[in-house]
Amino acid sequence: MNVLIISTAEKTGGGAIAARRLMEALNRNGVDARMLVRDRQTDSPCVINRGNIVPKILERLELMIKLRLPCSKTWQYDTADFGIDVLSTPEYKNADVIHLHWINQGMLSLKQLERMVRDRKRIVWTLHDEWPFSGIRHYNGDIDSDKGIGETARFCRLDNKIRNLKAGIYASGNIHFVGCSQWITDLARQSMPDVECTHINNCIPQDVFQPMDRQEVRRKLNLPPNRKIILFCSQKVTDKRKGMVYLDEALQGFQDVHVVRLGAGGTFVSDEKTMAMMYAAADCFVTPSLQDNLPNTIAESMSCGTPCVGFDTGGIPEMISHRQNGYVARYCDSNDLAKGIRFVFAHPELRQAAASSAMDDYDGKRVSQEYIRIYEQ
Repeated sequence: MNVLIISTAEKTGGGAIAARRLMEALNRNGVDARMLVRDRQTDSPCVINRGNIVPKILERLELMIKLRLPCSKTWQYDTADFGIDVLSTPEYKNADVIHLHWINQGMLSLKQLERMVRDRKRIVWTLHDEWPFSGIRHYNGDIDSDKGIGETARFCRLDNKIRNLKAGIYASGNIHFVGCSQWITDLARQSMPDVECTHINNCIPQDVFQPMDRQEVRRKLNLPPNRKIILFCSQKVTDKRKGMVYLDEALQGFQDVHVVRLGAGGTFVSDEKTMAMMYAAADCFVTPSLQDNLPNTIAESMSCGTPCVGFDTGGIPEMISHRQNGYVARYCDSNDLAKGIRFVFAHPELRQAAASSAMDDYDGKRVSQEYIRIYEQ
């Protein structure tokens, strides 16, 4: 079976990371899987580079003109009016299954998707956010940095147009959607009651993300050996959905702790092995996200035996069993977030519980087998 995974990027962003890990797990379990991307970050022979950023630029310009947005705000929306020519590639023509992941910012246009459907290709689409069953937003709800834009006539016209285009494409019924969390799976089923949608977790490379000796990895990373370490990471800390303001408030009551911030605005870690050591070195991983699907960071941290604290939102409470392998704080409550950190500090037995649950939940062999069953339908 030949499976072509399509993603905007190879390793940038949670959706891309999940897609590449799935490709590797599928290849280990008897599937010939390849990945077609615009933004390639490695020289892996299984990853094919296609296209350039011109469609992305055209789409950004479209959003700036139609919604009268500054360029800095356009990343929140996608029309998929522009895209890269995927259908002419030999990888597409030879594939038995087309597996879409996060394909926005000028990667795959709705016209290309419509042609895929007409080709009668077997299409599976993993939902990394709400865009596939929404209009032009990636996440719906109240977290909108452009207050009021969703109420304007120009926004509604464009949003409804894209939503209707998607509905027309999906009406043929040969796309099987997969939600990374039960939360997003339920949202998709409510929005698209006539399509198939299954819940399958992302997988984690557990040969990399695994428990380690904390003092040893702290020594290697030059981290303080005798202080409590709180870890936080985010690709885009300026995104209001990441909830940085609540983490800052929660940390005000702590003394003699060492806080490590990774990602934009903090320390940058480029390789998974070092990232795994950072998780293993920490006493607590905190994710104050206000909207999230199935964060890779929580799965990675738990796989390394480090308990997590996060808000009761999205797929986060599915990953963290409250007071059993971590702490689920009340939504937007920085005081309860701080209480969760203290709870984790006081219960070192949570480390083993976190590692044990992650070992089963994000196992690559099990996840790949669940996908293979869908491919073969």
